[in-house]
Amino acid sequence: MANPQIFLASKSPRRRELLEQIGVRYAVIAAELDEIGLPGETAAHYVMRIALGKARAGRVLAAEFPDLPVLGADTAVIIDGHILGKPQDAGDAAAMMRLLSGRMHRVLSAVAVVGTRDRQALSISEVVFRTVTPREAQAYWETGEPVDKAGGYGIQGLGALFVSELRGSYSGVMGLPLYETAQLLAAEDIELLARTDQLKEPRE
Repeated sequence: MANPQIFLASKSPRRRELLEQIGVRYAVIAAELDEIGLPGETAAHYVMRIALGKARAGRVLAAEFPDLPVLGADTAVIIDGHILGKPQDAGDAAAMMRLLSGRMHRVLSAVAVVGTRDRQALSISEVVFRTVTPREAQAYWETGEPVDKAGGYGIQGLGALFVSELRGSYSGVMGLPLYETAQLLAAEDIELLARTDQLKEPRE
């Protein structure tokens, strides 16, 4: 993207889509990071640590552009105290869907911006699933949508068919909480609505 305002330390197409939704110009950098949890680490600490780690790794890769902030993010689906990552195969996806079916789970989405200083924010949402039958779970897996999604579903896609209630941030469940992201970017003097070229004249 021409004249980026920030670097995005993520390969997630959903995070790119969300940044584009709010008019942020970005360049992607592939920051690799060991995402294994630490002994006794809480889910909140985990996602915050990984998001900041991605942003800091991206800062190293983008060292020749010190004036551009680097954004990192991480999202985890939590149920029964366990973090559900991306399903490894159809059996893993089916097991995740059995856990989520007919119940409430939490989605923790952390965002970090490394610029003039390190800044972080955390979004916590509650998602309620209706009962999902084994046949539906198998059919959903066969669409290919769950493969690269934490918790094995995407709320912005066919996974929305299973969501009966959402309390919190829709964009956070997608993978990048836009309210918190905008606040962190504003602290780096990236004020989105101040860009008059994006605002249309009101109709009379």
